[in-house]
Amino acid sequence: MKKIEHQLQELLRGTEEVLPDGRLAAKLKSGRPLVVKAGFDPTAPDLHIGHTVLINKMRQFQELGHEVVFLIGDFTGMIGDPSGKNATRPPLSPEEIKSNAETYQSQIFKILDPQATRIEFNSTWMGKMDAAGLIRLASHHTVARMLERDDFSKRYAGGQPISIHEFLYPIVQGYDSVALKADVELGGTDQKFNLLVGRQLQQDFGQEPQIVMTMPLLEGLDGVQKMSKSLGNYVGITDAPGEMFGKIMSISDELMWRYFELLSFRQMQDIATLRENIADGMNPRDVKFELAGEIVTRFHHATAATAAQEEFIARFQQGAMPEDIPELTLSSADGTLGIAHLLKAAELVSSTSEAFRMIEQDAVRIDGVRVEDRSLMIGAGSQAIYQVGKRKFCRVKLI
Repeated sequence: MKKIEHQLQELLRGTEEVLPDGRLAAKLKSGRPLVVKAGFDPTAPDLHIGHTVLINKMRQFQELGHEVVFLIGDFTGMIGDPSGKNATRPPLSPEEIKSNAETYQSQIFKILDPQATRIEFNSTWMGKMDAAGLIRLASHHTVARMLERDDFSKRYAGGQPISIHEFLYPIVQGYDSVALKADVELGGTDQKFNLLVGRQLQQDFGQEPQIVMTMPLLEGLDGVQKMSKSLGNYVGITDAPGEMFGKIMSISDELMWRYFELLSFRQMQDIATLRENIADGMNPRDVKFELAGEIVTRFHHATAATAAQEEFIARFQQGAMPEDIPELTLSSADGTLGIAHLLKAAELVSSTSEAFRMIEQDAVRIDGVRVEDRSLMIGAGSQAIYQVGKRKFCRVKLI
């Protein structure tokens, strides 16, 4: 395996927090491959690139010779992850879980090495645990401790119901670490409480507590909200090459660096050189071409990335759009503006009703990418070309 200093440099890239401090270096110095776990509940049939922030980190561990476990939470999926939710999350049916889990397995191997990846399902051990065993497991945690969790405490203080089964979720996730004897668990910042429960349960069961590594939640295309399919600000792993390329090209120049850090496999030194090139006068668009090309290549292939770039250039630089596009700066009261209100303010439609109608007719595009979600929220800081029909264009900056 590579030298400890080099491993640390790669593994700490983009991380939000590593607990306990300094313990990762000590684990690496042991010289043995670490068991690195990350869990994903099969809540939707497709992943988006926001999910791949964790998978990319798993890939880094894998390339450094460590054992990666991709845990599919088919049991926890039946509970419903309450993290960050202000209401009880409806549990998935066994049929939904099975279908979604199958698509996850096919998608993750666009990043991970299938020969070196352990796929586990937490129903393997939880499905065998009887009611008495679950009661004993639940006795390791208190209600007072559960209410320390931010989302639970807010719901409790606000008089919003919390179902008893939701308290089981962090406990079951924590027990997964016991079952797998995990050395490291990866999760988003919203998973910190659950990951720490894993440390506690491992100690209770006589194991050395795992290291907790949290990764930031990737902002969506709007640069404000967390990437989410429900918000329409996502890039799907299964998006067509041209659509994927166009979505990446639509992000702001500032957000581009965040995507480079969390999504690109390029060395940080290479990314620093790109920053210097822009400071020396290079067009940020050309650097964004490299980011979009890398991501499209990862989930499709290099030929598709090249074709997508050529299509993008043809559409935006070879007469597909007028040379003189009016520019407009709009302000938002709370940091976001609905797509219909933006189109009306830009005088691309006469009313929000017309905006909704044009969206339903597939006649609205943002930087060439068709808008499908009529509830799409645009975040402050974004700058893009909005198109309605074949002849109406406006370059809008939202502040």
